[in-house]
Amino acid sequence: MAAARPILGRVLPGSSILFLCDMQEKFRHNVAYFPQIVSVAARMLRVARLLEVPVLLTEQYPQGLGPTVPELGAEGLRPLTKTCFSMVPALQQELDSRPQLRSVLLCGIEAQACILNTTLDLLDRGLQVHVVVDACSSRSQVDRLVALARMRQSGAFLSTSEGLILQLVGDAAHPQFKEIQKLIKEPAPDSGLLGLFQGQNPLLH
Repeated sequence: MAAARPILGRVLPGSSILFLCDMQEKFRHNVAYFPQIVSVAARMLRVARLLEVPVLLTEQYPQGLGPTVPELGAEGLRPLTKTCFSMVPALQQELDSRPQLRSVLLCGIEAQACILNTTLDLLDRGLQVHVVVDACSSRSQVDRLVALARMRQSGAFLSTSEGLILQLVGDAAHPQFKEIQKLIKEPAPDSGLLGLFQGQNPLLH
């Protein structure tokens, strides 16, 4: 009997969607590397717009946690309000209306809360989840590290923003490549990932 073919986690614009989770004002001074996380998520959003990848945005209890921060560049997106520690219940109708959807690219906060629970809910629906590791963080770096490991154990793909961007564009001959090249010319800002991944970290093996 032939061995089961591994799931490769390829992403294509026509079957992908970008989720932007809860990057709100009240988290600005509490979440580690918040400016860097938002900067990378904004880069993902600009690429999604260039490649016509749909984008969904949530806000967790905005009455208390404030609006989405302006530097994300999410003008024109209607945030969906939630209290659940997962994006999926608020986005159920959107997900149901996209039968071609295969891959979700996930950015935002916090890794151990809404990012983890969103990932588990999406995996439970049979979708592939790509956690954009340089666009996700937490107040605690221990929570961030363990959440990334937990998501990987459950079957999510851990990817960098640039890795996903280049998968989406696919070819230097793509008509939008020159615009995208401008966005990735400078490396993504340091968000503390080397400290999490360096050495023989048992949680990520």
